[in-house]
Amino acid sequence: MNNHYYIADVFTREKFNGAQIAVFPKAENLSDSQMQLLARELNLSETVFVVPGSAQENHFKVRIFSPQNEVDFAGHPIIATAYVLASSGELALTDGHNPLTLEQNIGSIDVSVTSEDGQPSFVQFSQQVSAVVDRFAPTDQELSELLSIDCKAIDTKKYSTRLVSCGFPYLIVPVFNYETVRNARFNYSAWSQSTAPQTAAQEILLFSEKNPHQDANFNARLLGPSIGIHDDPPVGSAMPAFASYLASFDHTQEGTHTFAVDRGDDQSRRSVLNLEMVHKKGSPLKVRIGGEAVLVAEGRIATP
Repeated sequence: MNNHYYIADVFTREKFNGAQIAVFPKAENLSDSQMQLLARELNLSETVFVVPGSAQENHFKVRIFSPQNEVDFAGHPIIATAYVLASSGELALTDGHNPLTLEQNIGSIDVSVTSEDGQPSFVQFSQQVSAVVDRFAPTDQELSELLSIDCKAIDTKKYSTRLVSCGFPYLIVPVFNYETVRNARFNYSAWSQSTAPQTAAQEILLFSEKNPHQDANFNARLLGPSIGIHDDPPVGSAMPAFASYLASFDHTQEGTHTFAVDRGDDQSRRSVLNLEMVHKKGSPLKVRIGGEAVLVAEGRIATP
């Protein structure tokens, strides 16, 4: 049995940058175990399978698998799936904004594909989030040791370290300089001896407001006990928590804010994520996450 698939690089306009996501646009003949086998064989961060769902027009049900297990929600696969469906003709396009719904395990996600001359150019999805923000955090000394950075590099002037969860907890740590983010190294021994495990967060989102690239306002990176020392994983799933983190500070005014976050650098598949958040105190935060994508591969795989 052969199954057709595409590979898209997402949150980038350049091939061989951004995050690689595989999409099977017609996966109705695959079982759960076959989906897991295919995801393991392709060995990308996520592989998406589009399966029968609602009979409504432009409504698609998707299953997402990492090489290890099924994933209930992920942001990069939304961009990749919408882009592949639009590029392959599964989603009919008109110039301008084209709405569609992608149903993940956590529920339905509203998506918009912007089209120019019959081709997709930008994909954006929206979420409404109610975050839990906790100011309990390890000391700056502990953080410096477990991240292998100078204690003075941690930003305590404009921001502070906070635990933020929109369903998955992230320990969000601000630093002054881009170089600190890029050069940080996770220290497993220091982590186990610190108070960090008590926060329940298994991933640290390290970020800096300084960035040498003109198309981004922040540089961000994920580190943690389950992330390899040389890995720089996608940050899309952490963006609702990051937006909620920014909104939790008194100096963030109410209203609509737009900004861009990049991950990686010129040597490590740089991604650029465009965010828009509508901040109103006392109301859930509305977050829109968007980016570009490019197709890099198309093929068929023999499925056992």
